[in-house]
Amino acid sequence: MISSSALLILVVFSALVFDYINGFHDTANAIATSVSTRALTPRRAIIIAAIMNFVGALVSSGVAQTIAKDIVNPLYVTQEIVLAALLGAIFWNLLTWYYGIPSSSSHAIIGGMIGAAIAKLGVSVLQYKGILKIVAALIISPIIGFILGFIIMKTLYFIFGDMAPSKVNQGFRKMQVISASALAFNHGANDAQKAMGIITMALIASGLQDPSNLNPALWVKFSCALAMALGTAAGGWRIIRTMGGKIFKLEPINGFAADLTSSIVIWTATAFPGLHLPVSTTHIVSGSIMGVGSAKRISAVRWGVAQQMAFAWVVTIPTSALTSFLFYKVLNFLFL
Repeated sequence: MISSSALLILVVFSALVFDYINGFHDTANAIATSVSTRALTPRRAIIIAAIMNFVGALVSSGVAQTIAKDIVNPLYVTQEIVLAALLGAIFWNLLTWYYGIPSSSSHAIIGGMIGAAIAKLGVSVLQYKGILKIVAALIISPIIGFILGFIIMKTLYFIFGDMAPSKVNQGFRKMQVISASALAFNHGANDAQKAMGIITMALIASGLQDPSNLNPALWVKFSCALAMALGTAAGGWRIIRTMGGKIFKLEPINGFAADLTSSIVIWTATAFPGLHLPVSTTHIVSGSIMGVGSAKRISAVRWGVAQQMAFAWVVTIPTSALTSFLFYKVLNFLFL
């Protein structure tokens, strides 16, 4: 048997590991376009992304509250459920990172919570309304990214279409520094809150936080922000190659349009009153790149790669749910 305090420490540690992995797993989202267009060197891009991820992670807590209350009823959550959910999500993130597949950490942790909760308590504890709202946001947001990316890119072509390509590229390389920074900020503002919400659930389960208070403690915010920033600094070069060049050959103007589009969609989901939805930065950036590429011409997008990515997106929630279900059963048998 593991004591309650030891289990809580293990859960917090696992949540920070998940956040760290989320950082290097999703680093590509913020910097792939600027690196692939040579607007930034890889080293400088990662430093900027790490700093902006850290700052973004400290600015809001609405998404953390959504994670804490809208997937599983917080009154029934145990530390064992949280631990199994984290282990399943970590496993899936590492597996997709190894193969260079830009899958969603958001999908992984949501699927993990669902699978672990079912393993412990059955389907009755699931918050179906909240889950449907979150899943709808995860599905709709990349579609919005595609459409908005298409519109923004068409607008930029209309404005700058008569200018010399070399002059346009030179100007937008500088603009990409700003757009990449904004995207890294928004990534931190949304993604780091997922780990904050998970730790908050564990604190409630251990009796150290009132169930009526879903705001993450200051130390939780800071530690999650730091873990994500350190993970971002570690980089995720396998996924950067996929995001930066395999979907669509990017020029600086395309990279700027994709980053701007992604920032708008993520910030709306994070901070718009009444939303505070966890969305997938990976999905949104990918959708934005596809939309930007389609604005040039449909055939410019490598739809075969996009199809492989879409398959990974679809299977992430059920696979991570099954993995976390099995993790819970194994942990329960061996230690709990």
